[in-house]
Amino acid sequence: MIILLFFVAHWYLSLFVQTFYLHRYAAHKMFTMNPFWEKFFFLLTYLSQGSSYLSPRAYAIMHRMHHAFSDTARDPHSPHFSGNAFSMMWKTKNIYNDFLNNRVEPEMRFDGNYPTWRALESIGDHWGSRLAWGVLYVLFYINFATEWWMYLLLPLHFLMGPLHGAIVNWSGHKYGYQNFDNHDKSRNSLFFDFLTGGELFQNNHHKLPNRVNFGVKWWEVDPTYPVIWTLDKIGIIKLKKARA
Repeated sequence: MIILLFFVAHWYLSLFVQTFYLHRYAAHKMFTMNPFWEKFFFLLTYLSQGSSYLSPRAYAIMHRMHHAFSDTARDPHSPHFSGNAFSMMWKTKNIYNDFLNNRVEPEMRFDGNYPTWRALESIGDHWGSRLAWGVLYVLFYINFATEWWMYLLLPLHFLMGPLHGAIVNWSGHKYGYQNFDNHDKSRNSLFFDFLTGGELFQNNHHKLPNRVNFGVKWWEVDPTYPVIWTLDKIGIIKLKKARA
């Protein structure tokens, strides 16, 4: 039971920082926050993603490219230009590392206006940090696992951040229904997106990229939106007026 609780907690914490901080804040700037809270959620992103930490800068650049080139050959992670989810993840990893390590200069329209913290970035992307987090996960399992099959969950911990991205980009552009004709293959995969915190409303999001609530129909539930609404009401963030 402890192992399953640990896995669920890691899944949803990692998922929250990805959809709230990396996606809706770093890439889209749907809301603002003061420097203290920006650093707080930056640190929370590192602690939550652990061995699979993703840079807000590299994530924001790639995600902005994804919107501009959705489901074309220039899309960093379209399932329609990869044979399977693993090859799509590998392609995404290579593009991500090119931006992370400044091997490729992004187009000006995709660059800037994202949170940076050079010291924490250096730690988060260092192999020693990733290895240390992996060792911590393994030690936790050694101490609390009660069945052999529980150890099969460890690879998911190691790759939690990229795994969430792969699920969203593969499923959200292949399976489900469309509310809008966006001239791409984006889909809404679930009516209540409890698996990826609203990220699987891809068709809605590609039509309304600055709308903080990814659900559009009354029956489409984005579970991250009530959290964001609450953070706005208590003054931790400030929602921007929605733009088309």
